[in-house]
This record gives sequence, C-alpha cells and structure tokens, in this order.
Amino acid sequence: MAEDKFPGWHGTTIIGVRKGGEVVVAGDGQVSLGQTVIKGTARKVRRLSPGGYDVVAGFAGSTADAFTLLERLEKKLEATPGQLARASVELAKDWRTDKYLQKLEAMLIVTDGKELFVITGAGDVLEPEHNVAAIGSGGNYALAAARALMDSPLSAEEVARKSMSIAADICVYTNGNLTVEKISG
Repeated sequence: MAEDKFPGWHGTTIIGVRKGGEVVVAGDGQVSLGQTVIKGTARKVRRLSPGGYDVVAGFAGSTADAFTLLERLEKKLEATPGQLARASVELAKDWRTDKYLQKLEAMLIVTDGKELFVITGAGDVLEPEHNVAAIGSGGNYALAAARALMDSPLSAEEVARKSMSIAADICVYTNGNLTVEKISG
C-alpha cells in the first residue's frame, strides 16, 4: 500500500487541568486506524516515579514513539531530580536534534503537580495559559470545554472529566473510556 493511501492512525484526546492546588491529566482509550476503532481501552496516561519524584504524563500519537519519549523523560528526571522544567527542555532539545528521535510522532502533557507542560517534537516546551492543556484529535474540543468550565465551582477532576465527555461527543476519534491521574502540587 502506498504511503499516501495509508489511512493513518488517529484517536486520542489528552487534557491537563490545574485547579485548586491539584493537576489532573485525563485521556481517552480509543485508537483508530482510518475509520475503524482498533482498541477502545488503551491507557495513554501514566504515572512516572523516577527516584521517588512523581510525574504524570499523557501522550498522543504513536504509542511506541510515546513510550520511547517517556523512557527518555524518566532518564532526564533521574539526572535532574525535582526539576520537571529542566528535564522537559532537555528532552525537547534531544527530540529536535537527534536523528532517531526526530522521526518520533507523539506529543506529551507532563506535570509534577506544580508545573504543567506540553512537549512537542518541534522543540517546544509550552506552559499553557488558563491552566489547561489539551492535545490529540479531540484536544481542541476538550480545551474549549475546559476553558469554559474553569470559573465554575467544579474541581480539576470534574472539569477534566466533563471536558473529555464533551470531546467524546464531538470527535469520532475520542471515546468516553477515561484514564485519570491526579497529582497535588
């Protein structure tokens, strides 16, 4: 099959919400190939604990690529304990300059409960405005919903869950089977 005819992998919505002294990262479980749902229960949000330092990470994109990046992030965190920003910048630099890593197709949302970042293969380490970050196929829908809910009395987890539900109702590449990790700052 020619590469330009390959339907491509789709499916993932990841959101990070910081509110009320905690950060919640939530991700759906759908993986699609073209218009076919391949798996509905994928786990795209993980808790990392390099050296006892807790970090929550969610990924969108190729699973194998994301796991490679998560392993690299863990090594960076072991080398710079308690410094998520520095480890994230080091990972982004490697990702942008290393010939092997440049081919990886994924994005990450990472948090230690204090800081919240989106890391991309373009070398970006972005701290989101409005305490909300979202990536993946339904990321824009979840982001818009969360931004609208941030002034409500809902907790970070409730904002994340409601936003993901709204994204799942709109984006065909997103489902309501959530993995949710909460971390306090």
